[in-house]
Amino acid sequence: MTQTPTAPNGTPGEARARFAVPAKHPMVTVLGSGDSLLRVIEHAFPDVDIHVRGNEVSAVGDAAEVALIQRLFDEMMLVLRTGQPMTEDAVERSIAMLKASENGEGADETPAEVLTQNILSSRGRTIRPKTLNQKRYVDAIDQHTIVFGIGPAGTGKTYLAMAKAVQALQSKQVTRIILTRPAVEAGERLGFLPGTLYEKIDPYLRPLYDALHDMLDPDSIPKLMANGTIEVAPLAYMRGRTLNDAFIILDEAQNTNPEQMKMFLTRLGFDSKIVITGDITQVDLPGGTKSGLRQVRDILDGVPDVHFSTLTSQDVVRHRLVGRIVDAYEKYDNANEQRTGRNGK
Repeated sequence: MTQTPTAPNGTPGEARARFAVPAKHPMVTVLGSGDSLLRVIEHAFPDVDIHVRGNEVSAVGDAAEVALIQRLFDEMMLVLRTGQPMTEDAVERSIAMLKASENGEGADETPAEVLTQNILSSRGRTIRPKTLNQKRYVDAIDQHTIVFGIGPAGTGKTYLAMAKAVQALQSKQVTRIILTRPAVEAGERLGFLPGTLYEKIDPYLRPLYDALHDMLDPDSIPKLMANGTIEVAPLAYMRGRTLNDAFIILDEAQNTNPEQMKMFLTRLGFDSKIVITGDITQVDLPGGTKSGLRQVRDILDGVPDVHFSTLTSQDVVRHRLVGRIVDAYEKYDNANEQRTGRNGK
């Protein structure tokens, strides 16, 4: 894409730029069906006049915002060159990343680098990070032996970890995948549930099975589980074991107590990798029980080869309303804590 900045039209701080889209990229891929992508850009930069004529896009407005729009179109073109389509969500996230980089955050990574980093391709779809924090989380898994992914629901903590586990298995970096999570509700009530032990714990492990089915041929999963290549089990089954040559994921780690967290971390064997995911705002432990996930950061922060990745509501990749719900709850909880603090004095 060529960019032709022109002289300001007399208004201080105002600039004009023109972007020519190469003919090999139909304008609908750049602007979206019914100009849906263009509307996202116009909404993000309401003070910039954006016009389209043929294969040219022009922007007039504040010099800094016009420069950001120039960068945005450059990044969009880089993504389109890979054959990956641009979506409204991808444009919104690209704009957020570019604005963050203007504030000195994430200057080393560009939207195109984030949006085109493939982790795993399965049955015609590709799993990749969608936000800067997700990319950093995925990179941390490559670079460290133990990684904690901490953040609210919908930020891809478990899903991306599962994709990295399947990638590691397929590339023979490990010989097995072990997926585990605490069955918090199980406790003594487990005995009152009907069925065999596996039928009783199945509801707690079902989200892990669902993710596996997205990433592997469903017909191959029973065979992989039967020969021990993939193991899905409650956390209690990890006690007393040493896990070598494995990619191990502990999901819903906020529902471990400190003793369980220590037990799990000390299962680490040679040539293995551990990813621990959880949301410290959704602890389901009985009243008074400390969360091992909340405590472990104070204990292991600064320990070499252990990394803590934090994801936020900005990294939610479910329906965009989920991010707003997470923010609303966080605001409510903070207000409650402040009220409780004042009343307690």
